[in-house]
Amino acid sequence: MGWRGGGAGLSHCAGWRCGDGRRDWWILRPQHGVVRVKRSGEWSVFATHAGTHKIECPNYGVFTRRGDFYVTDSGGWKQRNGYVLKFRAGGEGEIIAGPFGYANGLALSADERRLFMVESDTDRVYQIDLGTGRAAVYAEGIGRFPDGLALDQAGNLYVSCYASDDIHRISPGGAKTLFAHDRWAILLSRPTNIAFRDGYIYVANLGRRSITRAISGCAGKPLANES
Repeated sequence: MGWRGGGAGLSHCAGWRCGDGRRDWWILRPQHGVVRVKRSGEWSVFATHAGTHKIECPNYGVFTRRGDFYVTDSGGWKQRNGYVLKFRAGGEGEIIAGPFGYANGLALSADERRLFMVESDTDRVYQIDLGTGRAAVYAEGIGRFPDGLALDQAGNLYVSCYASDDIHRISPGGAKTLFAHDRWAILLSRPTNIAFRDGYIYVANLGRRSITRAISGCAGKPLANES
């Protein structure tokens, strides 16, 4: 697997193309909560609370095709006050699952019935039924400090691990394999979020403030605005 580097580090954000053809950015920052940024640079606070719950540490978000926005509120490390929140287009929010440990990366299943969530401080991934809100452990013992998630079109789940500089693949049947590892932490250096595009897997590396890519040999699951 040949990796290439370049670019700057990523912040915690999710891009979304609105129905009128514009592209807005959704930025998750503890100082403000959920922030919406227009292409003009104008920004506004979309949400500081989900219902009565004040957002403490918004971390990662994914959209559904209908425009609902799921966000992890990580809480504090080892405090078990992490939650998964759901926001509708008008800004109304609610807790749909929790409390968890440090709630981190998310990935939405192709049928949008299940949400996968990293619990970083236990090296686990949870599967959340979006119909019932029931959460169950999907995989555990995944590297050290799992952070980001991405699904391919075959339903395999990829987990990037911050503290072990590797990426693990979990099959739909639950089998775990090591997908990539960098013992020298040069091209995989404290990997956080991951994404697929045009036959490549892209990795944000916090350790070197870089983005690396490699030929993945598979296609990623389309995002909500690509379906």
